[in-house]
Amino acid sequence: MTSAPSLHRPTAEICRQRIVVRGVVQGVGFRPHVARLAAALGVSGHCLNDATSVIIEAEGPAAALANFGAGLVGQAPPMARIDTVDIAELLPTGSIGFTIEASADGTGARTLVAPDAAVCADCLAEMSDPTDRRYRHPFITCTNCGPRFTITRDLPYDRPQTSMAPFAMCPACASEYADPTDRRHHAQPIGCHDCGPRLTLRTPDGVELAAETEDVLRAAVAALRGGAILAIKGIGGYHLACDATSCTAVEVLRHRKHRPEQPFALMARDLATARSLVDIGEAADLLTSSARPIVLLPARPDAPVASCVAPGLDELGVMLPYTPLHHLLFADLPDGSPGAPGVLVMTSGNSSGEPIAFDDADALSRLSGIADLFLVHDREIVVPCEDSLFAWGPVARGAAAPVPMRRSRGYAPLPITLPGDLPDDAVVLAAGAEIKNTFALTRDGQVFLSGHLGDLGSLEARRAHQAATSTMLGFHQVTPQVVAIDPHPSYAASAWGRRRADDLGIAIEEVQHHHAHLAALAAEHGRLAEPILGVVFDGTGYGCDGTVWGGEFLLLGDGGASTERVGHLGAVRLPGADAGVRNPVRTAALAVLAAGGSLDVLADQLTPEERQVLSSMAEQDTGWVLTSSVGRLFDVASALLGVRGRISYEAQAAIELEALARRGQTEVAGAIEPPPWLPMRVHADELPRLDPDPLVLALSRPEARADAPRSALLFHLALAEATATLAGVQAQAAGVSTIGLTGGVFCNRLLTEAVRSRLAASGFEVLTHREVPPNDGGLSLGQAAVAAARLRLRSTTKLGSTTKECD
Repeated sequence: MTSAPSLHRPTAEICRQRIVVRGVVQGVGFRPHVARLAAALGVSGHCLNDATSVIIEAEGPAAALANFGAGLVGQAPPMARIDTVDIAELLPTGSIGFTIEASADGTGARTLVAPDAAVCADCLAEMSDPTDRRYRHPFITCTNCGPRFTITRDLPYDRPQTSMAPFAMCPACASEYADPTDRRHHAQPIGCHDCGPRLTLRTPDGVELAAETEDVLRAAVAALRGGAILAIKGIGGYHLACDATSCTAVEVLRHRKHRPEQPFALMARDLATARSLVDIGEAADLLTSSARPIVLLPARPDAPVASCVAPGLDELGVMLPYTPLHHLLFADLPDGSPGAPGVLVMTSGNSSGEPIAFDDADALSRLSGIADLFLVHDREIVVPCEDSLFAWGPVARGAAAPVPMRRSRGYAPLPITLPGDLPDDAVVLAAGAEIKNTFALTRDGQVFLSGHLGDLGSLEARRAHQAATSTMLGFHQVTPQVVAIDPHPSYAASAWGRRRADDLGIAIEEVQHHHAHLAALAAEHGRLAEPILGVVFDGTGYGCDGTVWGGEFLLLGDGGASTERVGHLGAVRLPGADAGVRNPVRTAALAVLAAGGSLDVLADQLTPEERQVLSSMAEQDTGWVLTSSVGRLFDVASALLGVRGRISYEAQAAIELEALARRGQTEVAGAIEPPPWLPMRVHADELPRLDPDPLVLALSRPEARADAPRSALLFHLALAEATATLAGVQAQAAGVSTIGLTGGVFCNRLLTEAVRSRLAASGFEVLTHREVPPNDGGLSLGQAAVAAARLRLRSTTKLGSTTKECD
């Protein structure tokens, strides 16, 4: 941040300054803040938006200008984020008064857009006040809250550049908008009952049932109380909602959404209701933050929700209302009696495997077979944005802390600053991963991350990815210098990246999957410039040796541009690729046979046909692929302990195994270490490896399944002990004092803390994720960081024009 030079002039001397403020300073009430501050201090001049910043010319006594400069930052609105303040001295003009002028186009780096924010307390108070003109207005907002990113078409952020443009302000709203003392001064999304967006209730075939606000709300609430499923248009897309206390309603939603077992997110009326569902502990601030993410927390045994909301799990994903419409629905849903829930299932508006619906016509088409009614409004969603998701666990120096699982609404599109100097024109487009896809764009030393786009297995998802990337490029008005992709030959995101690079005539930068995971972790901590030993555990990633990787020990070097593989998990056999992932018991069977065990341990889970085929595979040494995946090892353990042999959603076996291990943790008093019969050995081969065979045989013992909760816990501890041992040895050999834990397996908080605590006790600094997810949702940040680091090296002629990491 740049400040004014010290001029040692008399404080009464009249001065004039040009102040350029960059960051999240549009759409957050920053110009009204400037005008109010100027009026309070007797400073004259003007301010305006351009596409890159807020530009201020301020004139007054030197002392007043000094206080003005301090107040710009120190008293900034709550949604603002100030990155730089540049001040230049001008000649005084004798101006009188302070005005907000019309926006200009501007040139140079474009300003940042604020993420969407939950409705503020002031607006809620007005909405609940029968004497206020916005009483029960479903779209009440002000400069401190409401939609931003999802309604923005272009910069500068003014009403004509948003989806509020069709709503002409009534005289009362226009007066508030123009009044510098009003909380809605230059608040672009404002409206009221007379001039703002309107609600409508429709049938699945589009027939309008109600259009007056109170009629719409009354009918919607009656439908929810009656067990119906509602498609509700929100800020960043559609939700599917139903009564979370009714297992009948939840099971109908599961059937229609093709989501037989994956847990549903819940929305609780308020914090008190949330406390009746989960043990909140220190997570209250996160739940009530303006981002309002979903937070995974321990479920209370007496939680008043249907057991089918999160089958087989000990946690519930809970969020609080964040739009005025949410609050109105809960206000009309009295709590405490059957059919009157204080908690709703609030899940993404899509069918399994599809992107979230946000366009009205598309929503009616794709959700008509799921929802009984559609609660919609006529404000367009420009940029779709799913709910963000955090878990809560002891992963930050042993203290409870949020763990990002999905970074989207409330956080996107805020950037992460890359450490180190980039070439002035360095622009990287990173395509992201195949699942939990996000993409990223670097500009001016920052990485702008998209919201969560999900899995790219469907045509609709790939179209959504293409549209979202085109929107971001247009929004930032830059042309990429390079496209960073995963080298996996079958990734849709990578295929899109190659086509995009061909269209633009630019280079491709391949970034190996686990390298990208580690670079993402280093980038978010600002540690790319130093060597780090990374423990990268996930499900599957394309390995440079032609096998499937997923249990890697990597040394990060060259400012993030390169890695060296210094260890891995020993081979696990994955039968039938995707079919093996969907059937963990098959992977377990091959693991048992490879370790010298008998399939009798899995007799209750394998069909006779499977047993015959898998035995033949083992004998003929064919029909499977080798993988070092720790995710697959979790599948093996889950099947052997009778937890989960078949899955219906990604990582189900591992998630349920962690839940069982937490149960084991509560049942065991005091410290516990793996017994001698539950080993995991470290082999000091040419490339050191963790040998899974002894662990597989130990989990095959009858006593292991007899006390499955304790065995699940012991599995975590045995893996943690071996991991910390190998990581510590390799870090010391490389002279590295910092170890990072990343990859989707480290969404498992029990394992993360067990590894972290062991490494910390040995004197290592341990990095875990706090900004982006450990899973593939953070991969695009790592791809962008690696490609940017290579551009930096090329600018000093240390690398060729392109890098194919897995040649």
